[in-house]
Amino acid sequence: MTSQVSSPAEQTGGAEGAEGAEGAVVGGPRGSQGPGGKEVRRLDRVIIRFAGDSGDGMQLTGDRFTSETASFGNDLSTLPNFPAEIRAPAGTLPGVSSFQLHFADHDILTPGDAPNVLVAMNPAALKANLADVPRGAEIIINTDEFTKRPMAKVGYETSPLEDGSLDAYNVHPVPLTTLTVEALKDFGLSRKEAERSKNMFALGLLSWMYHRPTEGTEKFLRQKFAKKPEIAEANVAAFRAGWNFGETTEDFAVSYEVAPATTAFPTGTYRNISGNLALAYGLIAASRQADLPLYLGSYPITPASDILHELSRHKNFGVRTFQAEDEIAGIGAALGAAFGGALAVTTTSGPGVALKSETIGLAVSLELPLLIVDIQRGGPSTGLPTKTEQADLLQAMYGRNGEAPVPIVAPRTPADCFDAALDAARIALTYRTPVFLLSDGYLANGSEPWRIPDTEDLPDLRTRFATGPNHTLADGTEVFWPYKRDPRTLARPWAVPGTPGLEHRIGGIEKQDGTGNISYDPANHDLMVRTRQAKIDGIDVPDLTVDDPDRTARTLVLGWGSTYGPITAAVRRLRTAGTPIAQAHLRHVNPFPRNLGEVLKRYDKVVVPEMNLGQLATLIRAEYLVDAQSYTQVNGMPFKAEQLAKALEEAIND
Repeated sequence: MTSQVSSPAEQTGGAEGAEGAEGAVVGGPRGSQGPGGKEVRRLDRVIIRFAGDSGDGMQLTGDRFTSETASFGNDLSTLPNFPAEIRAPAGTLPGVSSFQLHFADHDILTPGDAPNVLVAMNPAALKANLADVPRGAEIIINTDEFTKRPMAKVGYETSPLEDGSLDAYNVHPVPLTTLTVEALKDFGLSRKEAERSKNMFALGLLSWMYHRPTEGTEKFLRQKFAKKPEIAEANVAAFRAGWNFGETTEDFAVSYEVAPATTAFPTGTYRNISGNLALAYGLIAASRQADLPLYLGSYPITPASDILHELSRHKNFGVRTFQAEDEIAGIGAALGAAFGGALAVTTTSGPGVALKSETIGLAVSLELPLLIVDIQRGGPSTGLPTKTEQADLLQAMYGRNGEAPVPIVAPRTPADCFDAALDAARIALTYRTPVFLLSDGYLANGSEPWRIPDTEDLPDLRTRFATGPNHTLADGTEVFWPYKRDPRTLARPWAVPGTPGLEHRIGGIEKQDGTGNISYDPANHDLMVRTRQAKIDGIDVPDLTVDDPDRTARTLVLGWGSTYGPITAAVRRLRTAGTPIAQAHLRHVNPFPRNLGEVLKRYDKVVVPEMNLGQLATLIRAEYLVDAQSYTQVNGMPFKAEQLAKALEEAIND
């Protein structure tokens, strides 16, 4: 998903709201009548899911609704969900693409457990998503697609619009295709061309239902199709027709208002941002704060490719991007750039990490700063390219030959990807080491409001290059030792090639301590291995913060990465119900915060929810001899808050 820049929203600070029964629409007092005499109801949150064929433009529709919602000032969280195929078989269940958006008048943490409104563009979209829709929810159905052949393709023997199977829902049958074609009849488009705008008709209808701004979408459409103005105006017309249909039809007697989240955030200027976009901006900011050129050596792979796309647009900030012929060439070029004095990055997903492993080991041996950005996805092998998972943790930790320790940083929300990128760059530059940044598909494609930081508040990442001799021999000769270390960080000097007097060997064969010459001496190898490990162990990371407001909890839920939102929402539910529970979330997985062991010992039970089969729990058990309980999920989707709340409650009562 590509997020658009939303209008800056100045918001006043306030207490963090309780997510509580996240996913439920809570009706407030009835408001005044809107235009045409229709009732307007106030809600505190809504979850909408757009669903259709992968070619129906559901991601664009959801993205536009999200951007307008951000500009309106709501807090929000999104979940794009789409097939891996470029164009999956039309009308089939595997080909369904959806976009879920949760927005509210207070702070929220997840895209929501279940949609209050489902927009189903065809029978496949209805069937694939109906199980997630609670009784009483609203379903807007494109009736034009519910003909015999499309229904038979997904196993409907009778029409669900007529057989009573949807009686538990508030169904709005709307001939979206017919209405769109009729609205565009004066544009001289073929029927097929006109039908492509039905997603804009749906967007207009939902924009009317929830009082979303319209100016931004119209401007976006005119910019997107600037070279085809007739197509731009046709899409604008379809969008307006959808809005007008909601305004005039009797089937939609009520519209809804969700007020801006005026107390959810600190004062500042906000925009909607996806995880990959925030990460790209964080890398650019890191290069500026380090006063180094940014170099990306990458090979396209889902879901990391958007970072390559975005960084390629910013040559004006000294960014250089190289799309290599394969994963190995991508990281090789990046490591070469690090040797040359750049802030070097390579982006990939799990399969690419496997291919890059030898060069990561070389970076460990050379002790050069390099960021390895792994946007995790479902595996093994090609696995589930467009679905999310957290199953690369042990690969990042141990997936190299020999003792080759690498720090690991994991962002927890889409917006946090910006800060995590700066943090990973700090570690890489300060300690002269490759660093893993583990995001995932959920964070990469999801979005939320992001407070644009003041550049004066960003960390100073400037580092010094070696400029001359740093060691004196017994005979008084001054020489340059490339592996003479900083006594505090154990980092070696960073010598830019071509600097007179700093010539030294590089390569993957073991180095002699200090001189960097090739060495097969057993004692030297033992020293170098232990020194590289000590350097990683000594990295300065903040102590772990524990959220335990009453200090009476006996159970700690410990997470890392993108599980932060669902875990926090689940913890809020339990506390609202009177159940004490503590929460802590790791950004630094290697090395662990120094107080982690002491924190774990405070609690009788430790529960670790992960989107894998228990990888962090395995590390915790091994490192601290704590009987951490795993709660795992590997279905390609993020946890649901209600699901986690029940699991945590069972763990507490066990």
